[in-house]
Amino acid sequence: MGNTKRYWAGVGAIVAGLASIPSGAAAGTTDRGGDPAVVRTAQGAVRGTVAADHRSFRGIPYAEPVDRTLRWRSPQPMEPWQGVRDARKPARGCAQPLGLPMDRPSDAEDCLYLNVTTPARHPDGPLKPVVVWLHGGHFFLGQGDTWGGRTMAVEGDVVVVTVNYRLGPLGFLTHPGLERSPAAPGNLGIEDQQAALRWVRANAAAFGGDPGNVTLAGQSAGATSVCAHLAAPGSKGLFHRAVLQSNSCATTLRTREEAGAGAEALVERTGCDEDPAGVAACMRELPARKLIEAAGFPGESAWEPGPVAGGPVLPVDPAEAVATGRFHRVPVLIGATRDEYRAHVWGMERTHMLCAPGRKRPCALTADQYREQIRAAFGADAGKVLARYPLDDHDTPSEALSAAMTDVQYALPILDTARALSRYVPTYMYEFADRDAPFFTEAARVTFATGAYHTAELPYLFDVGYAQPPTAAQEDLSDTMVGYWTSFAHDGDPNRRGLPSWPRFDTRAGHVQRLATGPEGVGRTDFARAHHLGFWRSLTS
Repeated sequence: MGNTKRYWAGVGAIVAGLASIPSGAAAGTTDRGGDPAVVRTAQGAVRGTVAADHRSFRGIPYAEPVDRTLRWRSPQPMEPWQGVRDARKPARGCAQPLGLPMDRPSDAEDCLYLNVTTPARHPDGPLKPVVVWLHGGHFFLGQGDTWGGRTMAVEGDVVVVTVNYRLGPLGFLTHPGLERSPAAPGNLGIEDQQAALRWVRANAAAFGGDPGNVTLAGQSAGATSVCAHLAAPGSKGLFHRAVLQSNSCATTLRTREEAGAGAEALVERTGCDEDPAGVAACMRELPARKLIEAAGFPGESAWEPGPVAGGPVLPVDPAEAVATGRFHRVPVLIGATRDEYRAHVWGMERTHMLCAPGRKRPCALTADQYREQIRAAFGADAGKVLARYPLDDHDTPSEALSAAMTDVQYALPILDTARALSRYVPTYMYEFADRDAPFFTEAARVTFATGAYHTAELPYLFDVGYAQPPTAAQEDLSDTMVGYWTSFAHDGDPNRRGLPSWPRFDTRAGHVQRLATGPEGVGRTDFARAHHLGFWRSLTS
């Protein structure tokens, strides 16, 4: 990337709000004598930030502000405003607890905003592809402005849009007492994302973006969201390519009945189950902070955040839709990191989960705890798993557990998703395998090598402020990855001149592109063999 690289530690233009234009106005309309910092949207004018090579517009509302009167209701269209709205600072993230180093706690319900970065304005140039990014965070953490889009926008000649959407119980709670309409609870976060996509379709041209060439991309929970949109009737036509990073479409979602049963546990934790005024009235009066505290972190209660199958938003489970070909037929880029689960084990070591009384955190996983975790996860098959992943093959018990869980929870379902998709649409699969990837700058001590952990690829694609600085080789890999991702956004094919060839994935050859530094470099990897997928299939056959 030469001297343009990489504002890794948080360059000022983190992402900016994509604006829109009224019907009849020309694409890229600006106010006040062509001031490139001011753009007229369908709702009103916005003022962003202009740099030498890009523009950013942050905190643009794509729906009406949510308050307690709109809690657990579908997103409402934004009303127009007068004057010029300041779009130089990001909005707050949606209500969430303190989480990972890249996340910020929030109690905000007024959070339905998006951000955009564009290349420097060329009024007479062709419209550019739009990349809409859905952040991860297990549907209870994250915010759009973490993911700075300058590098991708400038080097890939695309418009980058990042989105906030409702999280936790405010975005994914299914309870009969809250249902003013059958569409809303359980999938409000998905509806928020659809509202943002509709806003992009209506308004992308104002910032030089092509509403007919939108790539919907996401990582972790964001990838699960992309799977949902592949199946959701209301998402048809809102995007034209899809990128799924570190999650699959192979795992079935909860049904509405299952989600409702879990919601009862959450309601009990709030105390609203005993309120004489009724559950709905009580839940609507609770501060957002109280709801977040009652929900806890995933795994702490019977309630789990995330999309729900059933109802008008997702009438067919995405796993079934993809397996049977009943999904929106768009090209797909999909993949995983080499050591996904190491991030999860790091989280376990940071918490009380592995700590005996009196032990100071982080508490390294012991050999006995490794065996306990495997027995808890695999029951009667635990002996076979322990034999396949012996401690002697790994430097630490943490790495042994991570290897087994990465293979079964990530590698297997992601490869199965690629196989299913490739029967119907052009599909490209990758594995990010830089095992020296920069880790969090403010992370607690780590007791093992973090490798190519879950989220490790993101600083190679976005301008972020939380990661350690990259090496020169990692900057080169970043250049290659940005080239692949943005080439895919342009025409549904990651290949372009100057980049290593990346063949399509199919069920016969099964090409998986390795993305790594050092001797391995960029090229084909034997994904199934490296992740023991034959073994895992034998356990379910």
